[in-house]
Amino acid sequence: MTLNSIHSPVDLKKLPREQLPALADELRQFVLDSVSKTGGHLSSNLGTVELSIALHYVFNTPHDRVVWDVGHQSYPHKILTGRRERMNTLRQYEGLSGFPRRSESEYDAFGTGHSSTSISAAMGMARAFQTKGEKHVAVAVIGDSAMTGGMAFEAMNNAGVYDDLPLIVILNDNDMSISPAVGALNRHLARLLSGNIYSATKKGIDSVLSIAPPLREFAKRLEDHAKGMVSPSTIFQEFGFNYFGPIDGHDLDALIPMLQNVRRLALEGRGPQFLHVVTRKGQGYELAEADPVLYHGPSKFNPEEGVKKSSAASQKTFTQVFGEWLCDMAHADPLLIGITPAMREGSGLVEFEQNFPKRYYDVGIAEQHAVTFAAGMACEGMKPVVAIYSTFLQRAYDQLIHDVAIQDLPVLFALDRAGLVGADGATHAGAYDIPFLRCIPNMLVMTPADEAECRDLLTTAFHQPHPSAVRYPRGAGIGTNPSKELRTIPLGKGELRRKSNAPLGQRVAILAFGTLLYPALEAAERLDASVANMRFVKPLDVELLKSLAQDHDYFVTIEDGVIQGGAGSACLEALSAMGINKPLLQLGLPDVFVEHGDYKLLMSKCGLDSEGIAKAIAERFSKEISTKSAANAAIAGK
Repeated sequence: MTLNSIHSPVDLKKLPREQLPALADELRQFVLDSVSKTGGHLSSNLGTVELSIALHYVFNTPHDRVVWDVGHQSYPHKILTGRRERMNTLRQYEGLSGFPRRSESEYDAFGTGHSSTSISAAMGMARAFQTKGEKHVAVAVIGDSAMTGGMAFEAMNNAGVYDDLPLIVILNDNDMSISPAVGALNRHLARLLSGNIYSATKKGIDSVLSIAPPLREFAKRLEDHAKGMVSPSTIFQEFGFNYFGPIDGHDLDALIPMLQNVRRLALEGRGPQFLHVVTRKGQGYELAEADPVLYHGPSKFNPEEGVKKSSAASQKTFTQVFGEWLCDMAHADPLLIGITPAMREGSGLVEFEQNFPKRYYDVGIAEQHAVTFAAGMACEGMKPVVAIYSTFLQRAYDQLIHDVAIQDLPVLFALDRAGLVGADGATHAGAYDIPFLRCIPNMLVMTPADEAECRDLLTTAFHQPHPSAVRYPRGAGIGTNPSKELRTIPLGKGELRRKSNAPLGQRVAILAFGTLLYPALEAAERLDASVANMRFVKPLDVELLKSLAQDHDYFVTIEDGVIQGGAGSACLEALSAMGINKPLLQLGLPDVFVEHGDYKLLMSKCGLDSEGIAKAIAERFSKEISTKSAANAAIAGK
């Protein structure tokens, strides 16, 4: 197999052009076989096979930088850059990341997990090349709807200012298809527009007409209009880019000459170049072509049989609980509006869109806009629910404060993927929402322990006249059945789930936030500790804390977020404000970026399973408890 001989792009460049289509077939099959065994992103990677080959065949990587936007389309790139034999470790603990990672390979020019960042990063690299006097090119490969993100257009607006910038933007457009005739026509036009004849002619005309500025301006307008008639170039031309395409992204005979031409133009100082490439998600695997959403990020599966759709009888996830609640609440309240930034499936809004199409808004990968759009809705009396991953809300923090919280608008944020997310790793972990939310005035923060409580807290939050957030993890909880009713829980009230029978002076109170209540209860059985299900980070149940402080000597807080500024810190602040001085152990995620891997394994590594919790408590308080026991025994002996 040709693929087995490719250990780096150096080996790839040695192949004659006529062997590349066969290599593409091998690479596509390898991606399919590999992902079917490990799980991961499939549809998008099947669509970038030829593009990955062409990029490394033409560009001088790693010296020419290639930045992959929405990094889940970079598996073929990883395979071609020396990581083929490690693909069996993909998204596993201490294995390959599912996204580009600078520490993993010199060919990963920039780490990406969130979208719409590639043009900004590549522009920074291109300007750095110019500052250092180096002759390299920076390439941003942007696709999977990432062009809907405002940051991409901010970067293009800035890049167009520099007439000699060695930057190439490749739009990987996989939401449309090209018929053979149109593809051939566009290949011809794109080659003509980017080739030597066009460039030389344009340069000559510019020189002749420079003595007559009015004629030169007229000629430029005529040229732009003519190009706009055969390609959707106008918007990119206005940003100062030279636009070429669209071309068939699966046609290596079109891709390679085109990339050679635009690289030459960039190195010659002809300014930023924009290449529009059309690919198809799931290319080459019929099942993925037919249903690219199902095959976007499948778990392990048999390629011969395909992905098995989950049955209705399987345990409900928190996402499904939210989706059902949203529909039920929409039936009950006609003012409810559902908003998502391009995460309809991931956030559980498919059924809501079907049932309430006029009350459903997918705003694209535009988290900032989603939040302020919701604020505008709330200003007019609507009740917006923003369904968003915890990690993606980080991108709209300014809007959260200025446009929602300062105006005290009743916007509900349903935060999916709170805590660790397993195989997706640090870029997608919802580790920071508790600290960055609880410090905002007017904000309410709720942490359900299970599926039933999640539904009740969503209802509770929806009825508040303030901004609120309900955070819940990926996947399923312990399997509690939510009520069919739309019940509420008293605001800011937790509950005592276990009472310690230990003697006074040795009692430990565990304050659990979210789904870690259940491993905390298991640990408490071993230690004979009390356990409180706190439910609310803000407002915190201060009365429950005060009550526990009367007959408990030690406190432990547990949360699936970072410790710094988290729920444990809120408890410390509350105890201090009441003048209560009790030893308190804070358990949560460590001060590191937790890498990808199996969720249960990662939680064990972080000491947040029942064994880790019991061990940490015993190690922290065993000396104090044994010392007090000895003192009490001595007093009793007298």
